[in-house]
Parts: sequence; C-alpha cells; structure tokens
Amino acid sequence: MSFEATHELLERSLQAKAKVKLSRSLGIALTPKAAKYMERRPYPPGQHGRGRKKESDYKNQLVEKQRLRAQYNISERQLRNTYAEAVRKPGKTGEVLVGLLESRLDAFVLRAGFARTIYQARQFVNHGHFTVNGRKVDIASYRLKAGDFVQVRKKSRETTPFQLAAAGAWAGETTPAYIEAHLEGLIARFLSVPERKQIPVICDEQLIVEYYSK
Repeated sequence: MSFEATHELLERSLQAKAKVKLSRSLGIALTPKAAKYMERRPYPPGQHGRGRKKESDYKNQLVEKQRLRAQYNISERQLRNTYAEAVRKPGKTGEVLVGLLESRLDAFVLRAGFARTIYQARQFVNHGHFTVNGRKVDIASYRLKAGDFVQVRKKSRETTPFQLAAAGAWAGETTPAYIEAHLEGLIARFLSVPERKQIPVICDEQLIVEYYSK
C-alpha cells in the first residue's frame, strides 16, 4: 500500500474515532459506527464518564446548542446566523430554527436516503453530485423551498455510493412526511418546511433559544 493510501486510511480512522467521542460526549449517535459503540458503552468518555454530575442551567443550554450543531454539522456562526433569521420570522423561535436547518440541502440529502451520514451528505453536495430543479447546486447550506426537486446528477448515478442509495441502503425505516423520495430514480421532492414534531433531531430547542437570548 502506498504512503498516500496509508495516510488516507489513518485520517479516516482518526476522524471516525473523533466522531464517536463527540457522539458519546453529547449523548447522541452521529454515525452508524457511533451508534454501535454507544450500545456497548452508553456513557460519556473519560474516567468520570459514568459518574452523575449536577449541571448548571448554562451548561445544559450549551450542551443542547452543541447537540444541534453536531447533528447538522454546522459552525457556530452558521447556527447563530440561522437563529437570528428565526427570531425575525413568525412562530416559536426554536421550532422555526430547527425547520430552517432541516431545509438545508445537505440535511435533505441525508433524510431522503441519498447519504449515510450528514458528513457524507455535505461531501456529496460540495462535490456537485446534485441538481435542484435541474440546476447544479454545490452549496450544502442551500435552502430548499416547498416543491423543489433534488436529483442525483446523471454522471454520478453509476457510482457505488449512489447505486447503494438507489437500492435503499441508507434509507431510514420511514421517510419523513415532508419528503417524497423515489430512490430507484435517485430523485426526491421537498414537500414543505416541516413542523418540529416531524423532524428527527434530538434536542431541546427552547434551551438553545434561552442560550442565545441572553
């Protein structure tokens, strides 16, 4: 094996371990590998991981913010900017915030079953594998509108990852109600901005609102 190939394998291994550690710290499985690991060790990492600690209100708010960021794989600036947008819209700010995040193209790619993890979904989008209403879009944060069609580009459809997607390898047990997916054709439609109860994200968004409103 070449040095480059060995280095790439090492990088992937380190990244996988980092995601497992982050998953254990936040109490949510961010990847399938993390889910399997957490079944065996359902407690935070570190020598004090099994102990119970009384957390402050601020710490609880901070953790919920980190949980939401991690599930969408976004930066602090991206989350803060989306929160600022949510504040200006009608409705409960926390619910609006999650709805806006769920309208991102990378989140849609994951939910539709085109990718295995949010990390892979972002990579696929950034590499230009998708069109929105027939136009190539390679921006992960692209905001979908009701009725938008997302499709794997023709030249990408024969690659292994998308052949697996077409076979349903990464689809959840049920497709969210706000998505109409046709995996065999590698096309899906964003029906509407979802309600909070429809979104499979683990967080208490009200604590995030409290964190940012200080």
